[in-house]
Amino acid sequence: MKTMDILVENIKCGGCMNSIKSALMKMDGVEQVEISKEEDKVSLMGEMMNRDQIILKLAALGYPEKGNNSLLSKAKSMVSCAVGRISE
Repeated sequence: MKTMDILVENIKCGGCMNSIKSALMKMDGVEQVEISKEEDKVSLMGEMMNRDQIILKLAALGYPEKGNNSLLSKAKSMVSCAVGRISE
C-alpha cells in the first residue's frame, strides 16, 4: 500500500476534516484517509491513487495545496465545513 501526504490550507475543525475524508474516500484507489489539523496535512493510503485528481478534489472543496489559498477557497471551505458538521 502506498502513502501520500498533502499539505493543505483552511482546515479549521472536525467539520472540515469530515468533509475532506468523506470526499476522498469516494475516489478510486483511496483506501484510508487521515487528517492532521495541527499540521494541515492530509495523509492518504491506497493503491493507484492519482495525486492530480486528489489535489483538484481538495481545491474544489476549498482546501487547496499549501501556497495556493484564495478568498474563493476560503469561502468554499466554509461551505464544506458546514456540510461536514451536519454529517458528523
